[in-house]
Amino acid sequence: MTAPPDGAPVRVLIADDQPLLRHSLALLIDAAPDLAVVGDAGTGHRAVALARELRPAIVLMDIRMPGGDGIEATRRITADPDLRATRVLVLSMFELDEYVYAALRAGASGFLLKDAHPDQLIDAIRRTRAGESLFTPRILTRLVEHYLERPPGGPVRGLGALTAREAEVLAQVARGLSNDEIAAALTISVKTVKTHMGNLLAKLGARDRAQLVIAAYESGLVTPRNPADPSGTRDP
Repeated sequence: MTAPPDGAPVRVLIADDQPLLRHSLALLIDAAPDLAVVGDAGTGHRAVALARELRPAIVLMDIRMPGGDGIEATRRITADPDLRATRVLVLSMFELDEYVYAALRAGASGFLLKDAHPDQLIDAIRRTRAGESLFTPRILTRLVEHYLERPPGGPVRGLGALTAREAEVLAQVARGLSNDEIAAALTISVKTVKTHMGNLLAKLGARDRAQLVIAAYESGLVTPRNPADPSGTRDP
């Protein structure tokens, strides 16, 4: 991925309670020509304060931190209207169901495990900046398992206003497919997929793709069939 159109690197804030890890992540991220670390925080409260001060494009957020954990910090950042352009990418050692679900419900745009390859982390930051949600196969499996264990929630606002094609696109988003993959699956252009994505975000009042995934599962529009196979969803 190239640098943003204006030539400025993507601004990244790192939030983790381990100084050595923050330093290592900063070295890795700053080595990418289109990314730049603008600050780091060791507590959740500090992460929120720096996000408001520095206005980063991406906050790389740990979950378990003192002084307000990463879930609460994510919730405060994504709820702040002044930080509407900021996206949170959760980076955690844990893939427990409650962490995945809680992070996404709090407004995180993606969830990556700390055992990921460095190239995966850089790609995740770029994809999150580009508006894509990040769900590795393991994380998507966890999300599917969560919804297998509970009935669908109540009606999702705006769901009834979707066209048949928009509902099809939403089902593919819930499977974790990228725009290119959705275009191939539905035999439409990527430009058309992007148009449908814009309509979905507007009609469902969603912040990003991660919230679209949650809406699809919570409404029952997409029903997981096999937790071992994240692609096994029933289209509407």
